[in-house]
Amino acid sequence: MKLNTTSQYAIRILTLIAIDNEKRYNAKELSQKLMIPYKYLTKVMTYLVNAELIVSLRGREGGYVLNKEAKDIFVVDILDAVKEQIDKKMCLLGVGLCTGSNKCALHDDWQEPKKLLNKMFSKKSLEELKKQATKL
Repeated sequence: MKLNTTSQYAIRILTLIAIDNEKRYNAKELSQKLMIPYKYLTKVMTYLVNAELIVSLRGREGGYVLNKEAKDIFVVDILDAVKEQIDKKMCLLGVGLCTGSNKCALHDDWQEPKKLLNKMFSKKSLEELKKQATKL
């Protein structure tokens, strides 16, 4: 299982901002520092602003800052902001919906890991990510 590119970028962006929340990064700096295409980054930033995870400050000293404490933002909040879900019924193999009566070869084996991932995403805070980040 792999998070989509938008989710990966959102987590990396917020982790960088959380590491030094006193600094106000503008989109160009974030794009260069994280090697994310500028247009893609601005799209992700729009999701994060709309979800009220970050605030965009205008003006000469403007930039992006967290809207909440890093300890109060969880990975699940970031994934929700960019519309990423580990859908309970989506097939791991990508063949539509997977239900008890219509399941793929990995359906039963995927149920427990899916629960564990959801639990991790719900408990892992941005504060923890910034402390553990060795590369972005």
